[in-house]
Amino acid sequence: MRAGGTKARRMLLVPVGRLRRRPRAVDTLPGLDAREIHAIEAAAAAPEEHPATPSTIPLLPGERTLSRRVKFGLVQACTLSSLLLGMTAIFLAVTGSDPRLGALCLLACITFDGLDGALARKFGVASPFGVQMDSLGDMTSFGIAAPVVIYSALAGKVATPVLIAACAMVAACAAIRLARFNVSPKDGRFFCGVPTTMAATVLALSVLIGLTLPPSVMVVGVVLLAIAMVSSFPYAKLAKVFKLPPWLLAIPLLGVLADLQLTFGLIVLAYLVSGPVLYLFARAKQRASGIA
Repeated sequence: MRAGGTKARRMLLVPVGRLRRRPRAVDTLPGLDAREIHAIEAAAAAPEEHPATPSTIPLLPGERTLSRRVKFGLVQACTLSSLLLGMTAIFLAVTGSDPRLGALCLLACITFDGLDGALARKFGVASPFGVQMDSLGDMTSFGIAAPVVIYSALAGKVATPVLIAACAMVAACAAIRLARFNVSPKDGRFFCGVPTTMAATVLALSVLIGLTLPPSVMVVGVVLLAIAMVSSFPYAKLAKVFKLPPWLLAIPLLGVLADLQLTFGLIVLAYLVSGPVLYLFARAKQRASGIA
């Protein structure tokens, strides 16, 4: 019994180093010879390779000559000018300046916004970076600056919560409109919804000419513009509008000379209504062709 107890104690007193030793994974795999075990151990001990840092996409795709870089820089300068003018309109509005100064800045934004796209196509320097820059500039100038300017023009004339909700709706709908435009296929004939540029033009001109409509009607108009931006109604592009017969284009010109504000209001109303009318006309045409 005594000898057996001593033997038992020897079996239980295992060295600490042997207990701390972790069994290798290969020890548990039967049927491996020495070479295979050595290869597995070498692979496990090899240092991990870190993936290469991904390089950034070039801002200007294609040939990177000095001439193309200068042209690309000129296009981006127009985009930044539009963005900075939008910021200026915001600063003028929040500092209590004349809202018409902010409206003038918005019209300048619209000019530079149209100029950057035209120059990019003419110079052949259009790029995905330019598209994103243009979209961010539009959101700043037309999605934020425009509602801030209209807020400063109507502040104190309408209940503040109602005015805030209407202006915030313009900003939200502009963001949705721009994001949808970036991921949607383009139609050369019509816009899907009123473009943000057009909505900002209407808001800026209404402030600039001092549209003498009741403030409540002005707020309703702001809300309708916001909804029209995210609608799916087709709206004609200006290039298509200018192809109308000259006598038809002369009517609004004569109206401006007679009564600027009334003519402006009727033109805006006609453009907003044209989307649903074109939509219903297209649906009726599809039904007629289906019956035929």
